[in-house]
Amino acid sequence: NLKLGGLGPDYEAIKEKVKKLKLQKEYSRQIKEYNMKNIAVVQRLPAKPQVSSVCRQKALEYAKKIPRPKTFIPKPSEQEVQELQAGIILPQLPSLESLWNRHEKEREVVAAFEALHIL
Repeated sequence: NLKLGGLGPDYEAIKEKVKKLKLQKEYSRQIKEYNMKNIAVVQRLPAKPQVSSVCRQKALEYAKKIPRPKTFIPKPSEQEVQELQAGIILPQLPSLESLWNRHEKEREVVAAFEALHIL
């Protein structure tokens, strides 16, 4: 009387696993309820003692009296400013006539492409 493995699922093994999982979930639920009851009974730790307002006032007064560090931003000298301005060369802007001529030429090129049905 040997039972060999089959091709289908083993329903008996699956039922055992499901039963075991249900027992685990039930046990965890019971433990959770027990812990929640015990935690409610245990007293909480005492809160931190309040710092008196006198100490805070003293600290604020001390902070007001401390001199703040001053930031020093050196201004460039006149000679450095002149050197920077001399080193920067602005590009020449094209005149309105040259821009208009360029525009007309490009319009002609586009018109030629449209005549050839390229665009």
